[in-house]
Amino acid sequence: MKYKKNLAHQVTREGATEPPFSGEYLNNKKEGYYLCINCDKTIFSSEHKFDSGTGWPSFFSLVDEQAVKELEDNSYGMKRVEIKCSSCNSHLGHLFPDGPEPTGLRYCINSVALNFREKK
Repeated sequence: MKYKKNLAHQVTREGATEPPFSGEYLNNKKEGYYLCINCDKTIFSSEHKFDSGTGWPSFFSLVDEQAVKELEDNSYGMKRVEIKCSSCNSHLGHLFPDGPEPTGLRYCINSVALNFREKK
């Protein structure tokens, strides 16, 4: 548990990335909502989750377009869009234009940046 808490801090506060295929929500098939681990803001729904084969939970849409902030990220010689929680500024992951229809988007998100609330 200490490792997960430490990694969550590194990811959400320092912009790190969890190792691919290691996150607890990668293969989660339950119905529900994914929330920011630091402030419990609802960010994603299981209805929008898909298997991108990249090693991180991926979503093609947000629950609410105001749930995240998009920032330009030119680190590591790449041009990407960083995704942060709009409420608490936690780093969640990145947005790519290679997702499925209907949006064509792929929100590539670190599991340790999320909590899951199962639908009742």
